[in-house]
Amino acid sequence: MQDVFIYDHVRTPRGRGKPSGSLHEIPPIQLVTQLLEAIRDRNGLDTALLDDVVIGCAQPVGEQGGVLARSAVLNANYAESVSGQQVHRFCASGLEAVNNVAAQIGTGMASAGIGGGVESMSRILMGYDSGAWAADPRVALNNYYAPQGIGADLIVTLEGYSREDVDNYAVESQRRAAASWDAGNFDRSIVPVKDVMGETILDHDEFRRPQTTLESLSGLKPAFIGLADMGFARVAKERYPQVEELNHVHTGGNSSGIVDGSGIVMLGNAEFGKAAGLKPRARIKAWASIGSEPTIMLTAPVDVAKKALKNAGMSKDDIDLYELNEAFASVVMRFMDHLDVDHSKTNVAGGAIALGHPLGATGAMILGTVLDEMERRDLNTAMTLLCAANGLGTATIIERV
Repeated sequence: MQDVFIYDHVRTPRGRGKPSGSLHEIPPIQLVTQLLEAIRDRNGLDTALLDDVVIGCAQPVGEQGGVLARSAVLNANYAESVSGQQVHRFCASGLEAVNNVAAQIGTGMASAGIGGGVESMSRILMGYDSGAWAADPRVALNNYYAPQGIGADLIVTLEGYSREDVDNYAVESQRRAAASWDAGNFDRSIVPVKDVMGETILDHDEFRRPQTTLESLSGLKPAFIGLADMGFARVAKERYPQVEELNHVHTGGNSSGIVDGSGIVMLGNAEFGKAAGLKPRARIKAWASIGSEPTIMLTAPVDVAKKALKNAGMSKDDIDLYELNEAFASVVMRFMDHLDVDHSKTNVAGGAIALGHPLGATGAMILGTVLDEMERRDLNTAMTLLCAANGLGTATIIERV
């Protein structure tokens, strides 16, 4: 394997994933196109040096389908020779796209490429791409299917977390995100989104609620009791017979936000960097994906972290920063407890509870975030990882150069 370097990354701000959100009028192809244009222009990049652009999406249907990556390559006026690919690993799609490009480069089959993701949750509703795992009764019955919110509350029940525990985590996520924005820590990587007239319509993550307090969160009602009453609590208890009743503690305030957005990462070998006149910012050290129990669905981060560490020949203490998608507060809490990782090293700039989770884009976004934090804090190693639907998990380890 040859070295794979990260040369740059950019992302859009996250817009509220509703028709009233600032990015609702922007098709997903435009979110990716504007990032491709930005990363080309700010690096003076000859796009003919790239081999492939791989874009992940968790709902690759309608205007988000049709190998959106290739359409975006042409829409951004990249060299015609640059190919495109679309990948789908649910919430881990964006990070999987980066790992896909890294694999091409590491094996010597490509010199450079861009990996990333996109999700317009205000335009393509979550669940549109349900698939057999959830929609076919025979498949769902065989896998003890239950929605993710049930899995999150199942984690809480099994781990003994309280409502106050998860709310406290959410308040801290909001505090960290607010501090990062106030300090300008995201400025280098944010590409403001423009409308058809060329006017900026969003230049900040608009889902943030920096005024959040423990008291304000305590007044929110649990979000998944209705799903439990539909029969999914019974499914979960059949899969986990030691559970008498689910403890419903997750709300809209301690779960990830529904948003629109896109993020991309430019990768290449050393020869690409010389040809493009660019200096690498980090090296891809290792990556891994794994499957885990699909009913609880959200516990893969612990085991995929261990697999990635084994692939890298590292231990958990060799990692300076961890960036785990905040699908639900309990997901990160369980990860820190089971891997014995301190919160001071985890999601240091806040996470999806505060900023939002644009499904297929998040993996690329948070990889960029943790790279920026490594540089800002003068640290050397980081791991980015996500749980994903149907019991999947993906992780990537990077190191500065």
